[in-house]
Amino acid sequence: MAAPQLLEFEEPLVAIYERLEKLEAIEPKTPAVHDEIRGVRRQLADTTREVYSDLDPWDTVRVARLAERPKFTDYVELVFDEFVELHGDKFFGDDRALRTGFAKLDGMKVMVVGHHKGKTFKERTECFFGCAHPEGYRKAMSKMRMASKYGMPIICLIDTPGAYPGIGAEERGQAQVIAQSMLEMSRLPTPIVCVVIGEGGSGGALGIGVGDRVAVMEHAYYSVISPEGCAGILWKSHDHAPKAARALRLTSKHLKQLGAVDDVIEEPLGGAHRDHYQMASRLKMYLVKQLRELREKPLDELVRQRYDKFRAIGDFLENPVAPAGDA
Repeated sequence: MAAPQLLEFEEPLVAIYERLEKLEAIEPKTPAVHDEIRGVRRQLADTTREVYSDLDPWDTVRVARLAERPKFTDYVELVFDEFVELHGDKFFGDDRALRTGFAKLDGMKVMVVGHHKGKTFKERTECFFGCAHPEGYRKAMSKMRMASKYGMPIICLIDTPGAYPGIGAEERGQAQVIAQSMLEMSRLPTPIVCVVIGEGGSGGALGIGVGDRVAVMEHAYYSVISPEGCAGILWKSHDHAPKAARALRLTSKHLKQLGAVDDVIEEPLGGAHRDHYQMASRLKMYLVKQLRELREKPLDELVRQRYDKFRAIGDFLENPVAPAGDA
């Protein structure tokens, strides 16, 4: 087995992968070799579990950004059936960073909305690496209103470092359209489930992040700002991004403890990038379960509970630690 692309914190796995690769290259394999391979595989699984059991927040950010991690289009292919993409905001253009479309989930007709970062370099540049423009959020709002009109649940898959910060985006009302999207999503009379599948950065994530259920994948992150942005503001240097990541409390464990998300979806051993199919299966099970529960609720109660949930979201720290140098 050839070793996948490994990050620095995965260094304990390197020697195990190399040993496993050598054993699997042996031909013919004797019973003793087969036994040794099984033993090395168990060692690999145990070590991977240990390495990923308590990741540093900065390492979590790096895992969430891995190019091998499943993207929006991967989940569309593996989780949903009969996806039909819808384009354009009927005002300016079609933003490729924010995709929308009809689909079926376990027989249920749904509207799927999500950020897409792209896979090839050409696609990434077309998608602006998952950073949506105002026309993307206007497109999403238009399609979500249509879904609500026809009684279709909405599923939002969030994966963005943030909304696009360019001059053109600001001129076309980036901040206003994100605020408007959050307002409209809070009032739509249809079930909404939001899942952070990778990066959940700032207003770019919140723009499609208001739902009856908000979940985050185990090794994804959800934050008011990227660690680099936070470090640039507080310490005037991106070199302090690891320190900022720890201060932001952006991991799934922190988010669940603070009440910022409803659920954490467990990832396959070693992260979603190690097994796309298993991760897609877990996501599908979660979405089906939540939608079946939400569809049983009266719509007026659904909207009221969604509003109350976001009014009460989060938790205050009783004993915050003062930054060094403060009185």
